[in-house]
Amino acid sequence: MNRTRLNVHNILNTGLMYVLLCNFLFFEVNAQQPENNNEIPFSENDEGFLPIFDGKTLTDWIGDPTYWRVENGNLVGEITPETILKTNSFIIWQGDQPTDFELKLEYRISEAGNSGINYRSELIADMSFALRGYQADIDGKNRYTGQNYEERKRTTLAYRGEKVSIENKDSLVDLKSNIEKNCWQIREVLESLGDSDVLKSEIKNGEWNQVHLIIKGNRLQHYVNAVLMSEVIDNDLINQAFSGYLGVQVHVGPPMKVEYRNILLKKL
Repeated sequence: MNRTRLNVHNILNTGLMYVLLCNFLFFEVNAQQPENNNEIPFSENDEGFLPIFDGKTLTDWIGDPTYWRVENGNLVGEITPETILKTNSFIIWQGDQPTDFELKLEYRISEAGNSGINYRSELIADMSFALRGYQADIDGKNRYTGQNYEERKRTTLAYRGEKVSIENKDSLVDLKSNIEKNCWQIREVLESLGDSDVLKSEIKNGEWNQVHLIIKGNRLQHYVNAVLMSEVIDNDLINQAFSGYLGVQVHVGPPMKVEYRNILLKKL
């Protein structure tokens, strides 16, 4: 009788210890897991890329503090009902004016948001925090995300899903005469990169998305979530640009919010 009770007691103790050990391991493993913040690590090799935003300060960046701040490690651009814009406003990286480069970053944007990443751009002398130049378009409804839009210049160079050659026109003087329905007319669509709506399905609404720009010579490639969305070969000798400022935008319109993080640059 005593031996039987002893065996049962030993079995119960062993079972209890097993349950306690499993619970300990479960909580220990979960305690080591990072908070799920929809972070998407880049799948490509990041060798040679350097951060140009430290996640803590706006060092090397200049913009209107009414619209730009650092929050939770992110570069945040926000328009409120009290701060409606009359013109687009950029926060501009002061570290360099890169020529050939790759840029990687992640963004998250509100549904009403309209933003973009400008590169090889120039400052506009009579406007504060304004840029003129190539832009990787971003918006919350994903009507434009991935296309190549030239801010304050030739307008749309390539829609999402297009590989385009911009033709040279030596005598070009008046930009407006060659723009129709917000699109540059001196261009040739060389091939389709995919249906625009199919490509749109690769973009995550209201979540973090990756952008990867490969800018080399006159070839400008815009990737979103590792999918090529647009490509421009710019043969326009008068209007093409080979260096300039980097910046990100808040666009005129309704209240909106855009966040950027993990901004990495690699010079080629």
